[in-house]
Amino acid sequence: MTHAPSNENAMTLTAAQLDAYLARTGMERPARLDIASLSRLHRAHLMTFTWEALDAFMGWPSSVAPAAAFAKMVEGRRGGWCYEMNGLFGAALAALGFRVTRLCGGVDRERLGDVAIGNHLTLRVDLDRAYLAEVGIADAIVEPVPLAAGPISQRGFDFSIVPADGGWLRFNNHVRGIAKSFDFRPDHSDEAAMVATQGWLMQDPGSPFTNALAILRHTADGYVALQNDCLRRVTAASLTEQRITSADQLADTFGIVFDLDVPNPARVFERLQAIGRDKAA
Repeated sequence: MTHAPSNENAMTLTAAQLDAYLARTGMERPARLDIASLSRLHRAHLMTFTWEALDAFMGWPSSVAPAAAFAKMVEGRRGGWCYEMNGLFGAALAALGFRVTRLCGGVDRERLGDVAIGNHLTLRVDLDRAYLAEVGIADAIVEPVPLAAGPISQRGFDFSIVPADGGWLRFNNHVRGIAKSFDFRPDHSDEAAMVATQGWLMQDPGSPFTNALAILRHTADGYVALQNDCLRRVTAASLTEQRITSADQLADTFGIVFDLDVPNPARVFERLQAIGRDKAA
């Protein structure tokens, strides 16, 4: 298996970039490359960066390359979606010396079939055994798990990995998860498929991200999610909802709740209102 294919999407960070990433996440270089260190880095990434698909929603440019994710998330004050979240994390892990493989996955392949393959990037990390590192499904696991079929429980949320058709594995999210599942194979990397699907997700009117706002961020005991104008706070035992009713409230939500520096939040609110009118028509 190739763990470091020679293309821009498999880049590792420079020493200076790695230092900046670690400073941003509040971490130090691990003394050992083991599951304990990987778990700490995994959790720190999720507690630092917000999952968000604002670029697709607003028609702003985006890339699957980790270099672009570094500029946006570390140098800027933005988050990213699966290609960027897992892309940046994988690049940082590789720079630290971990053996990382970028895997081409399919969110909702269970329902959509093989057309879904490429709409998700996830990570395999080989230590004493293979682990699934997954920071790109923002309401899922907060620490890596063994890359093997079986039940998973973290912070009171229940997940599982089960066999799927065609030699694939299926990661099942918890019952309140926005993405219900994604399929992957432990040896399947396809950068071309991810680039092509990312382009469709960014631009096609049929993409779920061009017609709906989705932002999620982990908290100490769960996560907070903004789906269009509905702000949801979720733990394993509770769910509360709040409506966003003004551009100022949305701007405060971006900055205070999600720690995002979003350019011109009033335009985002206008787009939300336009989508609401379209749905009501």
